[in-house]
Amino acid sequence: MSVQSTAAAQPATAQQPVTDQFEFDDAFQLKIAALSLRDSEFLRRSAMMLKPEFFVNEGLGQLVAVALDHFQKYNCAPDNASLIAQLKERITKRAIRRELTPLVIQAAKDVQLADLSNRQFVEEKLVDFARTFAMKTAILKAVDLLNKCKVEAIHPVIEEALAVGINEDGAGYDFFAHDRIQQRTVERIEKVSGVLPPQGISTGDPRLDGLLYHRGWGRKELYAFLGGPKSGKTTALIHFARIASWLGFNVLYATLEVGANIIADRFDASLTDTMMKELGVKANDVAQQIQKLAKESGQLRIHEYASGTLTGNQLRNLIQSYKRAARNPDGTIRPPITFDLIVVDYADIMAPNYRTSDPIENSKQVWVDLRAIAFEENAAVLTATQSNRDGSKQTVAKAEHVADDFNKVRIVDLMISINKTEEERQNGEARLYFAASRNQEAGFTIVIKQDLSRMKFIERILRVD
Repeated sequence: MSVQSTAAAQPATAQQPVTDQFEFDDAFQLKIAALSLRDSEFLRRSAMMLKPEFFVNEGLGQLVAVALDHFQKYNCAPDNASLIAQLKERITKRAIRRELTPLVIQAAKDVQLADLSNRQFVEEKLVDFARTFAMKTAILKAVDLLNKCKVEAIHPVIEEALAVGINEDGAGYDFFAHDRIQQRTVERIEKVSGVLPPQGISTGDPRLDGLLYHRGWGRKELYAFLGGPKSGKTTALIHFARIASWLGFNVLYATLEVGANIIADRFDASLTDTMMKELGVKANDVAQQIQKLAKESGQLRIHEYASGTLTGNQLRNLIQSYKRAARNPDGTIRPPITFDLIVVDYADIMAPNYRTSDPIENSKQVWVDLRAIAFEENAAVLTATQSNRDGSKQTVAKAEHVADDFNKVRIVDLMISINKTEEERQNGEARLYFAASRNQEAGFTIVIKQDLSRMKFIERILRVD
């Protein structure tokens, strides 16, 4: 009997079920899960393709389920605090089986140490898997439909499978959809009741947090301090970077005007409540305090650049470099870092990615880029800008007093001017005027007490006018 006739004589085998798990190795599956939990842009582009059941490790699958639910509700990846809270809730409600709890806890630790670099390669591999999976599933459905003589239903099934891919444009927000209405309602109620913690990065002062739309610096937003020369813009940036790090947030500080060593001295003074002029005589005490704080604080990384050299793309590359593990100067391995707060001191002396002959266009490029970075990284970005000569002479610097390019006012989400008379300077006081805002009221003033000898930009709030 020929080979052909033997094959023909054999009965048709049953269709093999389509595998619903990744064929990638454990390390690559961990990388996908880590990006889902720590990179909002990856999640935005890939959420439509991801399914928790794809993961061989059920612990990773449970974490990705949390990430997908959080993204559906808040349009970003969960931060550590939100992830822990949601995992506890799921464990309490038995949404996560008790025997899986140790696996989930270990997976949560693993994703924090995973390398986040090379996102585009991961996306391509994920698309290949998701599209193949979708096509195999579609073919099986098509065969079933063909057997049922529902030929007209086959084309949409195949078209849907072919459409699987990266979501370049983001998920549209269906305003009138019932689930979106419910989502907004529940979110507002939870915010008012305190069930949903503030999503902002705290300023360190509850009164100031309460005056900000996000109860702190909002992620995906750009903030700028406006002031004349020597008005305290750098001191303000250091102050809020210090607070964020102390509260456990990861902070990147890019300085373009003052050397990294000087910035570090100012951080030392601010964190340890030490006068700048006494850092030398109290060096050992300062070192001990900083070492103690380091155990509880978030990452604080300082990079210095010559004025007029740092571009938006260079800043992006720096941020991406921190998303993969690297070797520290002492030989230890630094785990990947994602930043919650990015501080640029300051935007006026950055360089555009593509320099033109028009200074205003160059400036606009820089500021648009900074706001885009805030959105891409799901981080708050703080920077500063100079007021013009007229603004420096005024008791209150307003939006119209911004130097050189009014586009800055249009681009930022909130601009706060730093103001003080000579008498206020001598009394250690200043006024913060909310000069321009996209999401909240503006035009009011916060009067603050300062101790600049210890780099305390805000020692306390005296009143709100």
